[in-house]
Amino acid sequence: MKVLLLTGLGALFFTYYWADNFDPASLQGARVLLTGASAGIGEELAYHYARLGSHLVLTAHTEAFLQKVVGNCRKLGAPKVFFIAADMASREVPELVVQFALDKLGGLDYLVLNHLGAAPAGTRAHSAPGTRWLMQVNLLSYVQLTSLALPSLTDSKGSLVVVSSLLGRVPASFSSPYSAAKFALDSFFGALQRELRVQDVNVAITRCVLGLQDRASAKEGVR
Repeated sequence: MKVLLLTGLGALFFTYYWADNFDPASLQGARVLLTGASAGIGEELAYHYARLGSHLVLTAHTEAFLQKVVGNCRKLGAPKVFFIAADMASREVPELVVQFALDKLGGLDYLVLNHLGAAPAGTRAHSAPGTRWLMQVNLLSYVQLTSLALPSLTDSKGSLVVVSSLLGRVPASFSSPYSAAKFALDSFFGALQRELRVQDVNVAITRCVLGLQDRASAKEGVR
């Protein structure tokens, strides 16, 4: 798992560092809202932004895990770090999260969408309630967060980073609702990217497509 995590994280930052004109100092003082920040790739992204001197608002479902990440970010040099525990399955939450970030940071330069969710316990994955839940967490909350943050990102000529999955390109067995959400996610942000270009809106959109995770192989690789 550690190998895959580092590979995925490297792929995310490869997008930034590939450009010849990228200057890491440009992230110093940048205002970043990062979702899914309590573990995995989101946690490591938070640490990278902290090292580069960004101001952070971190959100995830579990407050205790967020508090640990916030403490580590402060140790790594982040000048400002705030957090808000949030359940993206609730339709009211994205607005609260974006408003919290705007209030704390005074605007946004980066919106990094990284959260995800599997079907909740006791809900059949292929049932209508399970599919509706998955769509809210993995698609609709992304759309809500983006639409709410876009005016601030437009003002700052900022960037939107969307972390997605290969299941949004290549469907796999026993993942139909989740794959459907990821396919829709990829299509939505692909279309939005073109629309912003046509409208001459200077907001960059980066879609990061992560490969499938083979946990057994990852464990062997770590050993």
